[in-house]
Amino acid sequence: MTSSTTVHSPLRLYGRSGELAILEGLLARLWQGDGGALVLAAPPGLGRTSLLHEAAAVHRTRGPVLHADERGLPGPEALRELAAGRPLLVCADDAHTWDRPSRTALISAARGLDTAGRLAILITADDGPAFADLPTLRLGPLDEDASAALLDRLAGGAEGRLCGAPGVFGVTEGLDPVVRAELLREAAGNPRLLTALTGRLTPDQLAGRTPLPCPLPGAEEVLAAHAERLDGLPAHTRALLLLAAAAQEHEPAGAGADALLLLRAGTRTGLPRDFLDGVLFGAAATDGFLQRAGSRLHFSRPLYARAVLHHAPPARRRATHELLAALLAESGDHPVPLASLVQLACAAPGPDHALATRLEAAAASPYPHGQRSSALARAAGLTGDQPARSARFAAAAEQAALAGDPALARALLARTGPSAGEPRHGLAPYVHGLLALRTGPAADAHEALLAAAELLGPYDHRRALDALVGAAEAAWVTGDAVGYLEAMGRVGPGPYDRAFAAYRGGMCAVLAGRTEAGHALLRQCLQPADRTAEPAALLRAGVAALVLGEVAVACRTGARALAAVRTKGPDALLPQALEHLAYAELRAGCHAAARAHALEGLHAARRTGQPNSSVHLHAVLALAASVEGPAEACAAHSDAALAGAGPHGLAQAATLATWARARADLAAGRSEEAAARLGPLVRPGPRQGHFAARMLAVPCYVEAAVLAGRAVEEAGELHAAVAEFARWATRTADPQAPAQLARCRALLAPAEEADARYAEALGHHERAGGDFERARTQLLYGQWLRRRRRTREARTPLRDALVAFQRCSARAWAERAAGELRAAGEQGPLVRPAADGVLAALTPQQQRIARCVAEGATNREVALRLSLSPRTVDHHLRNVFAALSIRSRTELARLLGPEGP
Repeated sequence: MTSSTTVHSPLRLYGRSGELAILEGLLARLWQGDGGALVLAAPPGLGRTSLLHEAAAVHRTRGPVLHADERGLPGPEALRELAAGRPLLVCADDAHTWDRPSRTALISAARGLDTAGRLAILITADDGPAFADLPTLRLGPLDEDASAALLDRLAGGAEGRLCGAPGVFGVTEGLDPVVRAELLREAAGNPRLLTALTGRLTPDQLAGRTPLPCPLPGAEEVLAAHAERLDGLPAHTRALLLLAAAAQEHEPAGAGADALLLLRAGTRTGLPRDFLDGVLFGAAATDGFLQRAGSRLHFSRPLYARAVLHHAPPARRRATHELLAALLAESGDHPVPLASLVQLACAAPGPDHALATRLEAAAASPYPHGQRSSALARAAGLTGDQPARSARFAAAAEQAALAGDPALARALLARTGPSAGEPRHGLAPYVHGLLALRTGPAADAHEALLAAAELLGPYDHRRALDALVGAAEAAWVTGDAVGYLEAMGRVGPGPYDRAFAAYRGGMCAVLAGRTEAGHALLRQCLQPADRTAEPAALLRAGVAALVLGEVAVACRTGARALAAVRTKGPDALLPQALEHLAYAELRAGCHAAARAHALEGLHAARRTGQPNSSVHLHAVLALAASVEGPAEACAAHSDAALAGAGPHGLAQAATLATWARARADLAAGRSEEAAARLGPLVRPGPRQGHFAARMLAVPCYVEAAVLAGRAVEEAGELHAAVAEFARWATRTADPQAPAQLARCRALLAPAEEADARYAEALGHHERAGGDFERARTQLLYGQWLRRRRRTREARTPLRDALVAFQRCSARAWAERAAGELRAAGEQGPLVRPAADGVLAALTPQQQRIARCVAEGATNREVALRLSLSPRTVDHHLRNVFAALSIRSRTELARLLGPEGP
């Protein structure tokens, strides 16, 4: 674009960069003499008029702007006179409100612009069919980031009211995070509605000091504007839209309305059957309001449903809800189905203590958590007493959290207000703690749940127990053994079963150092006697199995827990069930299965808004990728885990992610990097890894340190780590521990003992099974034999290691084994050629050295990686340079780079 056509735009609309670019293109073409027409179509409140005004402001620097109305456009002569030889922009705002002749004339003028040249017409209208034949840009709701940015600006003005100072753009201190989430949720990406809702709240409500009103005020004008199209619709269509909007009220958010229920209701109200069949089951149109998806009907935009209900006369709206309540009661399985009571609640003109009590009682039945949340929120809305109202909103928030909808849970909590010191208000801190456990700093969750348990203890033993168990879980993931013992120590005698008592006693004993007694107790809860055990009990049994090292039992119990969650819920527990199963499968060496379950868990965590679960699942995926590869996947998952683990204090995930990255370094032959990562995790000190995971990383640390040449300088640390691992191995039932211990001792043993130590390790592997760990021992043994110049003997373990790595899809490890095997002189078809072209002329050892040097390794680093002396590396490198006719490492790196052979 030349300087004469560049748009110097002052446009400052949130989330409309794409739309602004299209308008800038329209204006640029107009300034070059190529006119055109464009319709900005959107429901009310999405900013179509703002876009038109911004475009007009930009164009005024280049030519005149004519704001047209339904009186019509001037004739061609008048337009030419107005333009005075400059490009003319005609703006027609809200043209859908014009009368039919005026709209027709405007459409005709827009179609005839191909001969006008220096004229462009910009039209704004609703998303109806009035201007469907013209080029149209349809505006959607703002995305989450744009809505948040707009709220930041609005809250800056609100913050001025909060602190008595002028508002500052983007300042949000003092705006309660829960209130913020509710405003964004309620506005649904509509900037006009977000502005209206924010402007109607008081400073105390914005700061979270007083409860939010229910419903939020401020939406009336936007809803009235959405409803303007209704008056022009046929009576039958308006009646069906009211039924559809009312029928959504008892359904989960986004579920739409049941077509069969609408058919029954429409028939009862006298709507013609052919009309109902055409709309509900055919292709009949409803002027763009309704869309059909199978047996469900959805409004094309959520605000349309609210607008329909807002626009209907109160008496008719109540009659519609009462009709639906009666129809639902006729077909329900319960004496009065929950859906029917919700419809009665919608029909209630004001507070209704009796109906609220019935709703609360019905919501205790085994309905899905989402339906129970909706019912309890309706019950709260019918409650006049503020403490009882707050308690019901808190109960609704709890059910929303269990349903995997933390945003809704926070919105409901925003209506509870401060606790006011009443014990039953411990429910709100309890829900806050549950949300923090999955979405925020784990230390905050620990304290919130301990406080909630204190408040709930005398009144609600079950929730108090759940709060303490949640506080213990929060302490566990942060690596706070003292905090775990404190939370579990507060659990008093109660009506819990023997399995939980054994779990509590066993875990506390293990963390207190009474390992033998703790393991005896934990074995009592490995297999819950009841085949219908609750998911939480099965997850605890899986944790007990992992603490004991019974990895096969942990896998079976994890599979049972996952099946229970899928069958019974709650949805919020699905990411944890998949994480526990995937981790157990990793410990059992089932890396592919672990990856599949962890990926599913990651999707579930994102869907249910649980970033802390995502962090743990990224760590599991990093561990799987450290075996299967590729290295890039391991690095990406490890980085994601560490990025989330730091701010939220998730020490267990951080330890696992660091271990995974180090294991990938080992696979690639980068032993120095691996040792640098693992040393702080396994040695005493402030950077020590999580108490439940650090022992698992000791074998990798010993291997990395020895291969990096640190066996002498870190002898004390290495022998101390192996001694601690030996003590742990005597207490765990992990089948790989004895073999890993023997392998560690072989790595540190003098030459005359190492052979026997490796043989001992391989013997343990034969009894324990597991391809990957056995192959690692065979690889190290073969590498040790080759270093001792026992090349022929080295080929057998190296060949076995290669086959085992290939069998368990450990690609990077297989490449390392193949390189060792080639260096040992293996030439068979099992070893894949390492290079083509000019590199094929090099020996296998020269190829390995050349690739290491091309990656930037020094001669000493290559020597450590390949178990050679630096002088040997230097000798081979000189021969490489001569064979390839190059003179420097730079040339070698260029030769083997992405564009090299």
